[in-house]
Amino acid sequence: MRIKHLLPFVSKPARIAVIRLHGQIGAARPGASGLSDASLAPLLERAFRRGRPAAVALAVNSPGGSPVQSSLIAARIRRLSEETETPVHAFIEDVAASGGYWLACAADEIWADSTSVIGSIGVISAGFGFAGLIDRYGIERRVHTAGGAKSFLDPFRPEKPEDVERLRNLLEPMHATFRAHVLARRGAKLATDRDLFTGDVWTGEQATDLGLIDGVAHMVPKLRERYGKDALFLNYGLKRPLFRRFGLEAAGAVLDAAEERALWARYGL
Repeated sequence: MRIKHLLPFVSKPARIAVIRLHGQIGAARPGASGLSDASLAPLLERAFRRGRPAAVALAVNSPGGSPVQSSLIAARIRRLSEETETPVHAFIEDVAASGGYWLACAADEIWADSTSVIGSIGVISAGFGFAGLIDRYGIERRVHTAGGAKSFLDPFRPEKPEDVERLRNLLEPMHATFRAHVLARRGAKLATDRDLFTGDVWTGEQATDLGLIDGVAHMVPKLRERYGKDALFLNYGLKRPLFRRFGLEAAGAVLDAAEERALWARYGL
C-alpha cells in the first residue's frame, strides 16, 4: 500500500505538511532554539510549496513570547496559505498561550486536546527593581543621558509613575493588535457574553464553548477523517543548535533557557 502514491495511474493519497511550532517565541539569536520569523521562514516556504500539499498542519506548543515575532510568523503563514491556496489546521498540544495562541489563529481551524491550556490574550512586561539592593551596599548609580526618556524604567532606580504610564502606552496598542488579529481570524465564532481579552486561560473544552477553538481533536485522526485514511504526513521542524544536542549551553543560551522555563511554568508545565 505504501508504494501506491508512486504509480501515476493510481489515485495518490493526500500529502499533509506538519510544522512543529514548539517553544518560546523570540527574535533570532545565535544558538537560540525558540521560534522566530527568520528561523521559520525557509521551513514554512518548503512546507507550503514542496509537493503541493493538500493541507498544512501546525502542531502548536508554545507559552508565547515576542508580540512582534508572533505577528510576523502568523502573517507569513497567512500569506503562504493564500498564495498556495492551501488550508491550514492548528493542533494545540500542552499550551497555546499569548503568542502561541496568536500563531494558532493563523490557521483556518484550531483543534486541541480537552486538557490543553489556551488563551492568555494579553501583553505583559516584567522585570526586577534593584534600587533598595544597591542602597543597602552603598553603591552609587551614575547615569548620564541626552534625552530625558533614555533612562526609562532603569531597574537600579525607584519606579516612576510617568515611566509606568509610558509603558502602559506601549502595551495597550500591542494588546489592541493581538485582539484585532483574534477577531479577524475567529470572527463570529467567538462568544459574546464575556470578555475573552483579559489574559485569562481556558482548557480545550472551555475554549471550544467560547469559540476560541473549533473543537477537541487530535491531528492524525482528524486529518485522516478530512483528507482520507491513507493521508501522508510530512514533518517539518527546526533543528536544535548543535551544542544543545550534546547538553552544552553558552551563558546566553542558559539565560534563554531559564526565561523559557519560567514561561512554561506559568501554565504548570
